[in-house]
Amino acid sequence: MCGIVAVIGSRDAAPLLLKGLKQLEYRGYDSAGLATVTTRDIPSTGSLICKRANGKLANLVEKVHSEGAPGQLGIGHTRWATHGKPEERNAHPHRDSSGSLAVVQNGIIENHSALRKALQLEGVKFASDTDTEVIPHLISRELNLLKSQGRIVNATLLLEAVRKVVSQLQGAYALAVVWQETPEALVVARKQAPLLIGLGEGEFLCASDTPALAGFTRTILPMEDGEVALLTPLGIELYDSQGHRQQRSPSFLHGLEDVVSKRNFRHFMLKEIYEQPETARLWVDRHLPLGLPEAVPVALPFENSFYEGIERIQILACGTSRHAAMVGAYLLEQFAGIPTTVFYASEFRYAPPPLAPNTLTIGVTQSGETADTLAALAMEKERREVYKHPDFLSRELGITNRAESSIARQVSNILDIGAGLEVGVAATKTFLAQLLSFYSLTLSFASRRKSRSLEEITSLINELRLLPKQLLVLVKQHDALAVTLAQRFSDTQNVIFLGRGINYPIALEGALKLKEISYIHAEGYPAGEMKHGPIALLERRVPVISIATPGVVFEKVLSNAQEAKARDAQLIGVAPEGLATEIFDALMPIPEVSEWISPLFSVIPMQLLSYHIAANRGLDIDQPRNLAKSVTVE
Repeated sequence: MCGIVAVIGSRDAAPLLLKGLKQLEYRGYDSAGLATVTTRDIPSTGSLICKRANGKLANLVEKVHSEGAPGQLGIGHTRWATHGKPEERNAHPHRDSSGSLAVVQNGIIENHSALRKALQLEGVKFASDTDTEVIPHLISRELNLLKSQGRIVNATLLLEAVRKVVSQLQGAYALAVVWQETPEALVVARKQAPLLIGLGEGEFLCASDTPALAGFTRTILPMEDGEVALLTPLGIELYDSQGHRQQRSPSFLHGLEDVVSKRNFRHFMLKEIYEQPETARLWVDRHLPLGLPEAVPVALPFENSFYEGIERIQILACGTSRHAAMVGAYLLEQFAGIPTTVFYASEFRYAPPPLAPNTLTIGVTQSGETADTLAALAMEKERREVYKHPDFLSRELGITNRAESSIARQVSNILDIGAGLEVGVAATKTFLAQLLSFYSLTLSFASRRKSRSLEEITSLINELRLLPKQLLVLVKQHDALAVTLAQRFSDTQNVIFLGRGINYPIALEGALKLKEISYIHAEGYPAGEMKHGPIALLERRVPVISIATPGVVFEKVLSNAQEAKARDAQLIGVAPEGLATEIFDALMPIPEVSEWISPLFSVIPMQLLSYHIAANRGLDIDQPRNLAKSVTVE
């Protein structure tokens, strides 16, 4: 979940590294560091300079500006701690014992303990608690061995040493290596962790994600799993895991934002909440344009064969994406009539269901890099290929906000949610866009399977077309309401969210948002389950937020809310005004819409209430503690 940047060219590396790391800070912000190689008087060698700082990237920026880090070759890193506390000694880059070689890494080296013990027996002393530090020591040992055999010190020697070392590593990694004895060479490698090579004019920039390339280039060469690359001023040498030279054309990166700005908003999260009406408008324009034939009421980038023969759907996702998937499953089952199951991607690999024929597997990941989801998709494809029966062939779809990400290279079909860059770690507009993607799929399947009448499908489409204008009003209304309501939560330690049916996942999402950015313990429950245990938690100091939208479970939800009120809990409703809502101590009103689209409205008050509670507490909303935007470790 860390961010990597590496550069080689004719410009000073440090400014490019710091700019790239700023764009990747959402991937980790416990500590940061960089290493540059500056050429000495002797052209064939150089000097390695390493700067590291604990805490946010600003601390590293200050250190580099005051102390300097010259050189036209460099690597940088912003960390999300796995092994070892977030302290400067555990910050990347990590160096070998001589201090002449440096490595940055994203991922986890699963066999690092055994490698560390073997190196310690050889007399190597470690300076950190990280798994990464074994890598520079192993590369240094390999280089010394090769030099002892009379090998010439050059870029090829470094490449060979790195290739031999990565073959010993178990786990997932993306790494970049510099060595002061080869100031004209940068070596990068990846296995189950993203790494892109950006091609500039006489220079190359490698990064974990596309935002780091903003303003540098739009021409990229995504590295494939198991590849190692040598970058020099002369070009790129790319090798697969067997050491075979690869020839592959670069691709052009579309939709890359050049500027990341909060505009006039206090935080990126608030800006992105306010961008949701525009997200909805773009979705309507893209997928529900006027003039589509009745037989194809929604525009999706799939051939007819994509839909044929599908009898069931399984969805793999984590966190917020899983909550969107749960709403999607409700829609696909109840509106389109397709049996659909949602799995935690992190659990699916280790307890998959029995294989069933004619199954569509959907992976949902806003970043397109979620390690658990990618691994689960890969495992499902592999076990279906082993079965060797046409009905059990793998049929896959990825739903993501990053069409050029790893999932797009892994699965055969992609649905780009088109939300634009989201900087706040707590997902808001990408959650809404994921929900809308499931509405697209639901309408498409329902029309083809004729599980709903033309009138029902048209009615849902017409409601969705009104969504952008309604959200525009709703966001402004609840931004003002939440400021006052958030003051009630100044001393709150526990909150319960209740929902039923299609809005149960929204209760889970509301609880998750509050936990993520305010650090208040919160749980979401199906409202009918309260009396089966959780009701024991209720008392005056425990607010209960209940989602009550007109539909098949409306009266039931109100009854469950009454049960909470009878236990002296503060009762806050998310419901249309005037529909028996006098039972609530406070109301977060939403429009009276059909139950089918109610999640698109009920989530907005949850997001804004969580935001203003965290703001009242003076917390770091865009970069909450212990979290990262792109979860690239299992």
